Amino acid sequence: MEAALSGMRRLNPEARFWALRDVSFTVPPGKMLGVIGRNGAGKSTLLLLVGGIGKPDEGKIIVNPRIGGLLDLGAGFHRDLTGRENVFVGGVVAGLTRQEVARRFDDIVEFAEMGQFIDSPMRTYSTGMQMRLGFSVAVHTDPKVLLIDEFISVGDVAFQAKCLQRMSEIKSSGCAIMLVSQNPRQIEQLCDEAIWLKEGKILMYGDPKMIAAQYAADMGVENQELSLTQSPQIAKVFSPVESSENRVGTGEVEITSVRLLPVSEIRGGDPLDVEIEYISPEAILSPIFTVNISREDGKVCFDANTEKMQMAIPQIQGRGKIKLRIDRLDLGGGEYFVNVGVYKEKWGYPYDFHWQVYPLIVHAAVDYRTIIWPPCRWEISE
Repeated sequence: MEAALSGMRRLNPEARFWALRDVSFTVPPGKMLGVIGRNGAGKSTLLLLVGGIGKPDEGKIIVNPRIGGLLDLGAGFHRDLTGRENVFVGGVVAGLTRQEVARRFDDIVEFAEMGQFIDSPMRTYSTGMQMRLGFSVAVHTDPKVLLIDEFISVGDVAFQAKCLQRMSEIKSSGCAIMLVSQNPRQIEQLCDEAIWLKEGKILMYGDPKMIAAQYAADMGVENQELSLTQSPQIAKVFSPVESSENRVGTGEVEITSVRLLPVSEIRGGDPLDVEIEYISPEAILSPIFTVNISREDGKVCFDANTEKMQMAIPQIQGRGKIKLRIDRLDLGGGEYFVNVGVYKEKWGYPYDFHWQVYPLIVHAAVDYRTIIWPPCRWEISE
């Protein structure tokens, strides 16, 4: 979506910028996609577009109704209407008839814990009360698509737990959910896939656990109840690796070399080895090594790590080498990147992670446009 800062006079083309650019994804029924990024990355703009508030200048958005939109929970409520009246307005806007809203009214109010205030004007509600009511309306409208902006601030801990349970129920019923958040732990725990937006573009797209840890390291925020701030003792020994869009980590373990064997240009279906050399000045317990392959747009096409493959590494110290052997890499033709990393146990945070540093060229085994090309054949029954 191209956004223009209009001001008081017409701006020249150089004053225009793309709020979102080359953003492409799919959220299947029964799945949750997390969208994470700094303020100004384009998260809320993306949610507004998916919710039908505005149209993209290029490309298209396909959404199956009905949408239960929570673009800033409680947005759209009228301050001078009562909570009761706003429930009916919100339900009708979401696609229910007035009769359907009436049948669900008691459940909506009970879930929001708003019984004694439901006939008071919305202007008398706190922000938390408005958000609770907004969430309750949205999840009681049988949405096929649910859009949630910053769910973390909905009510107290007990109410958040109730919301999580309700979200799990509607997800199981086949609802596709988009969750915008700046909380990496929330993205990791709730989502099936995640997108990391940066300056309107997808920086990473794929496994939420990996993206959450990467984002937490980049932002220097707490992730999985572990602080990335080094203790004074550690700081004397280790220096964080030089952070950039392509590399982050604490530096407690450093990846010193990555080799693609036999070559970094292969044919679809060929084998590939990824050899990683590292150095760990101090003893590190139970590290996790990961290798994934992504397209240029950030979409992860292949992902393997020592934890998922049940390869326990009790301890590393000093210099070492580890290799991932892929017997056959059935990728379609194109340009890819091999990404490597080593993480603290239980995915606490990255010691060193390299993103889109090592190019991989795959020549198509057949002249088809496809992401994967596994062994296959046609058979005709006579």
